[in-house]
Amino acid sequence: MQHPAEHSPLGKSSEYVSTYAPELLFPISRTTKWAELGLTAETLPYQGVDLWNCYELSWLTSSGKPVVAIGEFAIPAQSPNIIESKSFKLYLNSLNQTAFDNAEAVRAVMERDLSAAAGAPVSVRVRGLDEVAGEGVAVIEGTCVDDLDVEVESYDDPRPELLRCDDTRRVDEVLYSHLLKSNCPVTGQPDWGTLVVEYTGPALDAASLLAYVVSFRQHQDFHEQCVERIYLDLQRLLQPTRLTVYARYVRRGGLDINPYRSSEAVQPDNRRLVRQ
Repeated sequence: MQHPAEHSPLGKSSEYVSTYAPELLFPISRTTKWAELGLTAETLPYQGVDLWNCYELSWLTSSGKPVVAIGEFAIPAQSPNIIESKSFKLYLNSLNQTAFDNAEAVRAVMERDLSAAAGAPVSVRVRGLDEVAGEGVAVIEGTCVDDLDVEVESYDDPRPELLRCDDTRRVDEVLYSHLLKSNCPVTGQPDWGTLVVEYTGPALDAASLLAYVVSFRQHQDFHEQCVERIYLDLQRLLQPTRLTVYARYVRRGGLDINPYRSSEAVQPDNRRLVRQ
């Protein structure tokens, strides 16, 4: 079955356009991947957002002087479409030789174009380098599972049957792993990330979570669908009263993608992690 991204610029030689070209954005419907997980737009069991950060945002002032900044984009998890990442990069590159009156004008143009592509309102922030530098690097407050001794036998597909919990003990905790890796479904390039699980419910066996995370190592899917699959597998196992699953992925081509899915309305901390 052909992947929805096959017709996108992904994995193909592309001309880099340096003047404003919103037509470069390539939306991909979420419907196909939702259906694989047994979901529809009306039955999503989570709220959330996909946070994208661009570290290569640049444009020209009206006098022709270049400006650099960092862009932050929040795409609702329930939006009809994701935006294919290479097309996103090509679009951002098209601003490089385009003149704008000020940063607010750049923000407004991007917000309009990205909202049209996603099919839902996209929030955009244009941030100065000093502002972002002042925030520093975030440290996850929780328990890292990466040093646990686990035996790994499968890397090709997610294995939710590996997950175990203790129904006799309820906890409120945060577990995380830096060992999340999956592959692009079109190009096969590796996507590296940190997975964080915050929940209230039966105690999740930490070693089983680690083995499960590693089972994604050769799995081919986009960032957003990997996080949604993990959320659903944990929800089925734990039946928690509260669950948030998110991944902070390492940037590629100046963009990082950070999907957040939660049973509650959350305000994600968008400070980068050390690998980002």
